[in-house]
Amino acid sequence: MGRDKHALMTGLFLLIFVLGITAIVYWIGHFERQRNVYVVSTRKSVSGLNPESTVFYRGIAVGKVINIRFDPTDSSLILVPIEVDKNIQFTKGVFATLRLKGVTGLTQIQLEDSGALPALLLPGYNPLTRIPLVPSMTDKLMSSGEEILHKADHLMVRLSALLNNENSKNIGDILENLNTLTKKFASLQNSLDKALAGVPALTVEAQKTMLQINTLTQELQAVSHEVQSLSSEAGQFVTTGDAAADMLLKNTLPKVNTLLTELQATAQQVKRTAALFDNNPQALIVGPDYHNSGPGEPGYKELK
Repeated sequence: MGRDKHALMTGLFLLIFVLGITAIVYWIGHFERQRNVYVVSTRKSVSGLNPESTVFYRGIAVGKVINIRFDPTDSSLILVPIEVDKNIQFTKGVFATLRLKGVTGLTQIQLEDSGALPALLLPGYNPLTRIPLVPSMTDKLMSSGEEILHKADHLMVRLSALLNNENSKNIGDILENLNTLTKKFASLQNSLDKALAGVPALTVEAQKTMLQINTLTQELQAVSHEVQSLSSEAGQFVTTGDAAADMLLKNTLPKVNTLLTELQATAQQVKRTAALFDNNPQALIVGPDYHNSGPGEPGYKELK
């Protein structure tokens, strides 16, 4: 009986000792550490997330998950209360995502702040202060995996239809034609190389031709200057001719007309004198016979 009593006392001592050590460790772990409680809410799956999972804020561990439960008023909504160091303050723009921990399959909570809402977020269980859990990049890839597989299957079907026997033969013919075309291009390249080899000589000839053209142009310019000089002299000659013609019409022709009139009158007098001498030669000695001329006749002279 004494032996059983001794064993019972030893067992109780060990139990109390373990509980005391556990309490001390828990107390030391939470010594002078004050934390605020926030609630993360989501309608998506939280597979891999467990109580005591670490909470990170911008890559730094700031707390842990307290528990995971459904909202008593809405079973489609999952609530995840978390503890966060009291010196960490969030704004209303904060949001949460899930991230995997290595290859263990365990999930942790990653908090980020967009900064869109600068007002401070108050801690507590108030539904208005809950932090939304949004899909991470991995979740988006997983959700779109089925669509990606469907598109890949559709692409494989299209490729299978494209690479049938007939199209394979056509592709072979196309490749053969490309090979032939490549050889023709090589031959054309050789021809071009030969043609380009003669370009320097052609360039020299072209330069000589340009020199001859320049010389001819200079000569044509000299001829043009001479033609312009002749045109100027011809213009001066025409101007001089116009002045001479004007002088001839205004001064010389009236004088010529007067001279012609006087010559005509003199010729008539000479003609009358010759007729007089022819009819009466003695008039050359005794003078003209005025008695023979009647009034109005030539040589008539009235006697006084």
